[in-house]
Amino acid sequence: PGVYVCAKCGHELFSSRAKYEHSSPWPAFTETVHEDSVAKRKERPGALKVSCGKCGNGLGHEFLNDGPKRGQSRF
Repeated sequence: PGVYVCAKCGHELFSSRAKYEHSSPWPAFTETVHEDSVAKRKERPGALKVSCGKCGNGLGHEFLNDGPKRGQSRF
């Protein structure tokens, strides 16, 4: 339990309460801790490139409508 932070700057990103099991080998989250936890930019349809909202460190993607509930995203 706790908060996942950016490995580069320590900025709060995701809460363990938002973590869930997904078929991906990577940790999956439904939401960020703060509205400014991450920065996003469109990469391709259905996917946004995600980086730390403070230092810009690359974090992976937000997959739209791929969360555990209808309409939720997966980080």
